[in-house]
Amino acid sequence: MKTPILALVIVAVVLVGCGNMRQSRLNPRNWFGTSQEERPALGQVTDMIDNRALVAQITELAIESTSSGALLRAEAVMPTAGWWDAELVPDNNGRPVQGVMTFRFVAAAPREPAPDTGVRSRTLVVAYPLSSALLQVTSEVVVTGSSNSRRIRR
Repeated sequence: MKTPILALVIVAVVLVGCGNMRQSRLNPRNWFGTSQEERPALGQVTDMIDNRALVAQITELAIESTSSGALLRAEAVMPTAGWWDAELVPDNNGRPVQGVMTFRFVAAAPREPAPDTGVRSRTLVVAYPLSSALLQVTSEVVVTGSSNSRRIRR
């Protein structure tokens, strides 16, 4: 009779512990907080020639955990519709400097005018995969646009 009661108590304690896991630093979803907006400061760029322009305004930055690391997702709003070939380009050859990984959010200008049907037609969303090994040496991620940058910290 005491064994089922003891089992129920153990199960209850485990379930209560799992409920607090959402706020724990052991939970990969809590490794990075929410992003903050800043004014841009470009880091060292690569030798690659890229004719794409920095995006106008970065509106959102998030890191979402995956089975192999994380996915860095950024969103920007452009002044007109039709921008294409958007990408997060890592600075410093894709290596963090003193724990800070920096990216430039770039996109190619429209070749001809596109119909503007609102903010959704001017919004660009891109993602960049981050490996578990890279996340171990990264404490902060910065994404830079032309008028602002966003930073997300552990």
